[in-house]
Amino acid sequence: MRILSVLIAFASCVLGESVAAVPEVIVANYCNATRDQDLSARNASMDVDIDASLPQLKKHGRLHALRHISALGRITYERLFFEGDGTVKNQVIARYLAAEVEAQKDQAPSLAVTPANYKFKYKGQSELLGRTAFVFEVSPKKKRVGLFKGEVWIDTATYLRVQETGYLVKNPSIFLKKVAFVRRYEIRGGISVPLQVQSVVDTRLVGKAELTIDFSNYSVDMPEPASSAFTDGQ
Repeated sequence: MRILSVLIAFASCVLGESVAAVPEVIVANYCNATRDQDLSARNASMDVDIDASLPQLKKHGRLHALRHISALGRITYERLFFEGDGTVKNQVIARYLAAEVEAQKDQAPSLAVTPANYKFKYKGQSELLGRTAFVFEVSPKKKRVGLFKGEVWIDTATYLRVQETGYLVKNPSIFLKKVAFVRRYEIRGGISVPLQVQSVVDTRLVGKAELTIDFSNYSVDMPEPASSAFTDGQ
């Protein structure tokens, strides 16, 4: 990757700005930006508000929690407040968060949206929330929990991701049949920070579930959470 970066820099000097539109160059710059941001985003915390519903059962629930990313990149959740139906809490929100934690566990490098794990196909440029983005179709090289098939949108100014859309290629839990999602990010201080996730989940026990997850109050160097991945704080 270092040799490729040198070649890209040399090509940029010789060929000018047009080289930035070459898909291979975009992906290489994106990988470099992602690697740097992954290190910067460790020891971070943010507020999470999860609004979930079971349309067929007409049940609804809302959870407020803290999401922590450890120095090793592990994700954990600490529940602070819940209101709504217990079925939504236990069969939808808790299982969804547990599946995310399990998918990330000890697999961060193998889950990265990079050419090591995915095939990239350039689709063109588009606009999102006032920013111009390169759009790539991505498909995983292996069927592994946590990987998805869909699109990744890369900010043209910073080469950081601003959106991911698609569906997981392997069920993260025996209770979940299919998980489709739209993940949006905002660029803050040179880091791609989670902004919102909208997800539709087909479950085996309670039918289709709809979730909207909003992130706020991102901060770095927060204290580490308790050891459990999902706790019922008072």
